[in-house]
Amino acid sequence: MPHQILDAHIHLYPSSELPQLAWCQHDPSHPLASQRSVSEYRAATGDRASGFIFLETDRVNSASQSWTAPLAEISFLRRIVTDAPRPGEGHGGPADAALCRAVVPWAPVDLGAERVEEYLRRAEEVAGPETWGRVKGFRYLLQDKPDGTGVSEGFVEGLKVLGRKGFVFDLGVDQHRRGKRQLDEAVEMVDRAHEGVAEGEKVVFILNHLCKPDLGIVNTTSDPSFIAWRTAMFTLSKCSRTYMKLSGAFSEMPEHLAKRSPNEIFEILYPWLAVVLAAFGPSRIMFASDWPVCTVGGGEDAWDKWRRVVERMCDMASLSEEEQGMIWSGTARRAYGIE
Repeated sequence: MPHQILDAHIHLYPSSELPQLAWCQHDPSHPLASQRSVSEYRAATGDRASGFIFLETDRVNSASQSWTAPLAEISFLRRIVTDAPRPGEGHGGPADAALCRAVVPWAPVDLGAERVEEYLRRAEEVAGPETWGRVKGFRYLLQDKPDGTGVSEGFVEGLKVLGRKGFVFDLGVDQHRRGKRQLDEAVEMVDRAHEGVAEGEKVVFILNHLCKPDLGIVNTTSDPSFIAWRTAMFTLSKCSRTYMKLSGAFSEMPEHLAKRSPNEIFEILYPWLAVVLAAFGPSRIMFASDWPVCTVGGGEDAWDKWRRVVERMCDMASLSEEEQGMIWSGTARRAYGIE
């Protein structure tokens, strides 16, 4: 029987709130600058996903000082979870509400413990009890922030707040464009966030998109970038409270490679997939599509293409049914605390 798929990373936004998206403000002609709804997601997946985890979509926040747009995003998720759509938002009915298994909004982690606490109180008020129950973690993208942001004293204290309250932190860094420094800071961040913290209060880190390595590298046996990435993966995996999402590949591959068949893409990605599987194991890696971002490089059928790549990885690694079940849904449920 096919495994149930819990898609651990998707983005949704209504057309009425496009002006609140920072990347859309920067480039209104962006190929993703139009509504992405639950209905469109269901069509893209052929209803093959039994649930999804929503990730924040980089709403405007004026260097973390304005919370209006991020809180509006939580309000939008509340309309999905509670089945209270506005006309034209592309969702409605108990089935759509049930698909949203977890919500990971933005949080101003960079502002330190006191402001993070304040933001969490406001976010809970906006979410309401039912939606707040599905808020399992928060994200503050580091991939485009100045070096040192994620290891500043305030940021580390903000992470500790999340850990004490039982929330995970989705960590988004970009080795491809920002270099080894972002990987080094990710390692330091995990160490410092856990230093002196009781085991049960240590924040869980969920690494996004393989940490965005350069997937156009040809000679992975000697390329310094690949070696640095591989070293970081094994170092990060030594912490039992780190997990990895199998996602984001189409954005880091040259376009002519991303358009190839799933089997060809698997062959191209084999060195990276082999490292992640060896480092983290099936119990700490999870399937995630990064829809709709995946469609920019991978085409409109990117969701199913990526599913088939991961399926091939499971087959080639001769994973047991239980191990495959972890990758498709079990790891995400465990990492995010989804019942």
